[in-house]
Order: sequence, then C-alpha cells, then structure tokens
Amino acid sequence: MDQYFEYGEREITYLRKKDKKLGAVIDQVGIIKRKINPNLFSALVGNIIGQQISIKAANTVRGKLNMLCNMEPEKLYRLTTEDIQSCGMSMRKAGYIKNIADAVVNKTVDFDALPTKCDKEIIQALISLNGIGLWSAEMLLIFSLMRPNIVSYGDLAIRRGMMRLYGLDELSKEQFMQYAENYSPYGSVASLYLWEISVPGSEMKW
Repeated sequence: MDQYFEYGEREITYLRKKDKKLGAVIDQVGIIKRKINPNLFSALVGNIIGQQISIKAANTVRGKLNMLCNMEPEKLYRLTTEDIQSCGMSMRKAGYIKNIADAVVNKTVDFDALPTKCDKEIIQALISLNGIGLWSAEMLLIFSLMRPNIVSYGDLAIRRGMMRLYGLDELSKEQFMQYAENYSPYGSVASLYLWEISVPGSEMKW
C-alpha cells in the first residue's frame, strides 16, 4: 500500500500566515500527495540506481535487483558486485550499493538508530556512504523519514520554484536561506509546493 508525505491544516495554515505568495499557491494547488519509501535501505539503493538515468530505466533496474534480493540488506550483501551490476547498472553504482549493504550488515552505520537522530547527524551518517551526497541525504530525510523542515539548496527545481514564486531573475544562497528560514519549521511542506510550481507554463497566479 502506497504511503505519502503526511501534512495537513496545521502546516498549511502556518505557511499561509508566514508567506502570502506561498499561501496563494497552496490555495490553488491543494494538498499534494507525494509518495514516500519508509524503508531507508531500499530508498538509498533506489537513489543510487536512479542517478543520471530515466525513471523508466531506473524502475527496470530496480525490478531486476529486487528479484535477486528482495531489497533485503543481508541478501544483497551476499551478492557479488558482478551480480548487482548484471541488473543493468554501472560497476561503480554496483559497488556503491554493495558498500551500503556492507554498512548495514556490519553496522558501520546503524540504520536502526538513524530515525532517533537529528537531521544533521543523519546527513553526516548518510554522506559517509559512497555514492550519497548532501542532496541525496536531504531527499531521504523528506521521502523516507518524513522530516518536516528540509529545503534543499542543492535542488535545482526548488530554487527554480522559489525564483518563480517571488519573481526573481537571480537567487543568492543568502536569499534562499532567508526564505527557507521563513518556512521553518515546515520547510518540507513548502518544498512540495516549490517543486509543484518549478515547471514553467503553469496557469497559476499568485
């Protein structure tokens, strides 16, 4: 059964009060249903598979790997890098995935404890894994752990959405951080709406 990022009236009422332009977008768009994957290991593997390839291709590769190991760390750990690569990915990606399984099985990173940690601690743990950078870690915070206050400067679509929302031709990191701070503590919900308006050509007015 599909699961979605959870938010409701409390979050959108707060954001409407803090930012009238964002509030106008919220009123036009309504509640956004974005799927999440609460299985952090599976989400990590999927993140690596999906890097720099189409969604369709990523789904094919993920399906083949799932048939081999059911996305269980212990089963994946027992596969060779060649087994993983044979699912249709580069040897580099296969190595990253193998290393993540190794980290889980040997508790180099304690995945069971991650949900109890703060955002910064989780990011530091995740980016210690080969193949996972800051942007990937932030996406996992939103779409696996449902952390409420993530606005990723590294996400081009979020920056584009912010520029469209406020009618900006340029956006400095300082400006970005000021807007992100204004959305706090519900930055992740704001991110959903910034993604929604990031594509040019929408008929929405705000």
